[in-house]
Amino acid sequence: MSGLNKEWEKALSGEFSKEYYSALFSFVNNEYKTKTIYPPKNEVFAAFNHTPLSEVKAVIVGQDPYHGPGQAEGLCFSVKKGIAIPPSLVNIYKELHDDIGCDIPNHGSLTSWADQGVLLLNSLLTVRAHNAMSHSGHGWEEFTDAVIDILNKEDRPIVFILWGSPAQKKARKLNNPKHLILKSPHPSPLSAYRGFFGSKPFSKANEFLISNGVEPIDWSIS
Repeated sequence: MSGLNKEWEKALSGEFSKEYYSALFSFVNNEYKTKTIYPPKNEVFAAFNHTPLSEVKAVIVGQDPYHGPGQAEGLCFSVKKGIAIPPSLVNIYKELHDDIGCDIPNHGSLTSWADQGVLLLNSLLTVRAHNAMSHSGHGWEEFTDAVIDILNKEDRPIVFILWGSPAQKKARKLNNPKHLILKSPHPSPLSAYRGFFGSKPFSKANEFLISNGVEPIDWSIS
């Protein structure tokens, strides 16, 4: 696995010496050697490298990477340009349009969000090809819990956008009154009509940031 952004590496340094991380590191490296694993090895920590700790304004929590060829790029819900836009992201774009009027883009890469301070964090950072959640129970959950703990301690306004019950489990670690937690059903076709549509996460996030003197996020995607 490639290195972390220096800010995140320092903040997470205590995790690397823990027993669970040693086991996780060995497991993931062996998986890359023996199976087809997504995202590419050099993109496992892409979310952290696009969004340094000091620049995080918002956090969107996903489940695990897309498990189809060429899809995952280390950012939750995001796919590489030229890859078909997955159904959940189609619904995210629909809500983005209905919420703040953004044009719906013709690609699925969310790197422009990440580069503005939106940490696109999956709960699990790797997956076997065509086998969703195949890397659960090997330590990624503990690692991303540590990420949430670090963010919870940040003494500045941050928005946490939690879609669906797996993401909302992370809310148990969030108790900083300076932060905003937005919860709704997952944007997948199975649940989007149960309250994701109309939840207005993008306008609510920006209203919160503006009210706290923080530059809002340009959610539009060119």
